[in-house]
Amino acid sequence: MKAIGFYQYGSAKELQEINLPVPKPASQQVVVKLKATSINPIDWKLRQGYLKQMFNWDFPIVVGWDAAGIITEIGSEVTDWQVGDEVLARPDTTSRGTYAEYTLIDQNLLARKPQNVSFEAAAAVPLAGLTAWQALFEAGKLHAGQKVLIQAGAGGVGSYAIQFAKNCGAEVWTTASANHREMLQKLGANQVIDYHQPDELARLQDFDLIFDTLGGKNQITAFEWLKTGGKQISIAGEATPSAQIAAKNQQEFKSIWLRPDGQQLQKIANLMEKGIVESQIGKTLSFSKENLITAHELSETNHVTGKIVISFN
Repeated sequence: MKAIGFYQYGSAKELQEINLPVPKPASQQVVVKLKATSINPIDWKLRQGYLKQMFNWDFPIVVGWDAAGIITEIGSEVTDWQVGDEVLARPDTTSRGTYAEYTLIDQNLLARKPQNVSFEAAAAVPLAGLTAWQALFEAGKLHAGQKVLIQAGAGGVGSYAIQFAKNCGAEVWTTASANHREMLQKLGANQVIDYHQPDELARLQDFDLIFDTLGGKNQITAFEWLKTGGKQISIAGEATPSAQIAAKNQQEFKSIWLRPDGQQLQKIANLMEKGIVESQIGKTLSFSKENLITAHELSETNHVTGKIVISFN
């Protein structure tokens, strides 16, 4: 099968076409023929070598951890899935990711793709959607009536977080550029704050929960906007003084790392089937070395609206 990977850490130009054998499933795994995958910042951060201590893998490395496709083979102990099922998943983080024509997925990480959702829209969901879900509901304990701020709402994670928070009955605020205001209001944001405007930033106060996707100084400043007893949940790591600031202010701070979870992903897929949640896709490219280089370089700008999707059709 064709895969796109790299033999050394470096720029997007390290990505190259690799021929690999089609994987064989273990007893509780399935093989999925990819119809679409999508780009996430972890893809290029790993390619650049930032995560090599966390993931000490041999080369070549194939990244990509969003899958939407069709099951072509099942392991001997797989009971709930059949060849031909259309699925989506956030597979385990391994050196054989989804920039490939086929991928292995543990049966407990699969969700059924709704018939009314395209493979491209389904592929945009798993990593970003699960990240938003776990930040808001597991770590943040968000519930109806609370006031939540979602930083960088126009990004892949932020766009799902807005929809989830709105659906649960929260008052949803988000930060974004002014040109994204209309789109984010349609997704469910009650207030869209232009982060370029100091007078708009001054309106940020009394939040029960802040979802930090930015890190650094943005994370430190955000404690000023939290209520006493409020929580800030980050997916951007912990800025050095954050824990101390939270403790001093009688607030909570937690940095989280995504956990693949098929049951949670099925809940998101069910919301998509009902039309409550939809993927925001900024760009779709066909599967090739050249297009994956382009996709990585675009993602690295950190100014992509929604998700970049790679189609195998």
